Amino acid sequence: MINKIKKYATTNTLVLFGILFGALFGLFFPELALQQKIIGSAFIAFLKMLVVPLVFASIYVAILGLGSLEHLKNIGLRTIFFYLLTTALAVFLAIAAMNIFAIGEPVSSAGLSFEKAATIAPFSFPAMILSFIPTNIFASLSNGAMMQIIVFAILFGVASLYLKPSQQAPMLNFFTSVSEAMLKMAEWVILMTPIGVFSLISYVIADQGIDVVLDLWQYILVVVGVLLVHGIISLPAVLAYFGRVNPYRYLSDVREAPVMAFSTASSAATLPVSLRVVEEMGDVDAKTASFVLPLGATVSMDGTAAYLTVAVLYIANLAGVSLGLGDQLLLGITVVALSVGVAALPSASLVMMVVILNQIGLPVEYIALIVAVDRILDMCRTSLNVTSDLVVTKVVDQYEKRGLKV
Repeated sequence: MINKIKKYATTNTLVLFGILFGALFGLFFPELALQQKIIGSAFIAFLKMLVVPLVFASIYVAILGLGSLEHLKNIGLRTIFFYLLTTALAVFLAIAAMNIFAIGEPVSSAGLSFEKAATIAPFSFPAMILSFIPTNIFASLSNGAMMQIIVFAILFGVASLYLKPSQQAPMLNFFTSVSEAMLKMAEWVILMTPIGVFSLISYVIADQGIDVVLDLWQYILVVVGVLLVHGIISLPAVLAYFGRVNPYRYLSDVREAPVMAFSTASSAATLPVSLRVVEEMGDVDAKTASFVLPLGATVSMDGTAAYLTVAVLYIANLAGVSLGLGDQLLLGITVVALSVGVAALPSASLVMMVVILNQIGLPVEYIALIVAVDRILDMCRTSLNVTSDLVVTKVVDQYEKRGLKV
């Protein structure tokens, strides 16, 4: 255990240096920073390479380890409950912040355009349900359709519970070995983290520039402020109350995952790191982590939900539209529902924003005013998404160890 602590402490220190020097490199040597993007892209590609086999194998092994449908139902309902709870807290915190800091002066939409919105198909509940079901699991695996992979893995695992022990054993051994092999490969990729983070951060700083940040500083401050308050106060409170553990000690132990999420801006790419860290440093049972974390990487969107809430209310102010308390509460409920519902769709956050703006009757063209800083804020909200996953995983694990129900 001491060796593991030293290993992660060293990696975390190097990653922080990577972020710092990457930001400086991107600021002072932007042309070179833009040219070395391939290093960061390769780093993310290596992480994503592990995700599909790791998710499938982990969920299958976790379900077989649970041993019964009753146990699966309990842990499944508990997981969804806490993911919805943390997402709701994030959304209503964002609503409160936008009512306290009423940023955004009315601006005409004339001359604004956001052409990407036209490429998004209209949202419908039937389409959402159908998007969860893999018509061809091999196509889903090759395309990395995470929700479809999760659905199939759960059904495959449940079906295997009905097999004879002699039939279960070889598959359980096979997928256990696959999961362990993927985690071993994740250890190797983690060694690249400081260099990968340096590359990613320097590219983002060089590509985005400082002027864009300065132009939207109020909007950025509110978004980042909401994310920080949720991550430093709301989530630890949930962990302390329901999990009955020291939240800050736990979050400190597993901090490598949120840092990785910040640099990669991808919950899926961070998943191999999250699984390794919560088991080794967070004292979370492998069966719990293997079920809860893959689901969270797909449907848990605390940071994204908070960001979208602030963005929509900010756009409403830019459009000169006053939303009453009832409208804002309806917005909050819609964001929470969509955060789970559109998880299987491409460009989920963009789909959510376009759907919500159309529902409220606001022009989608206003997205063009804030899209310039989306990449920077994407890093922040992804870090919070992963932090929420880590918190819920620990809470669910504590319930499992205490043998309690929600």
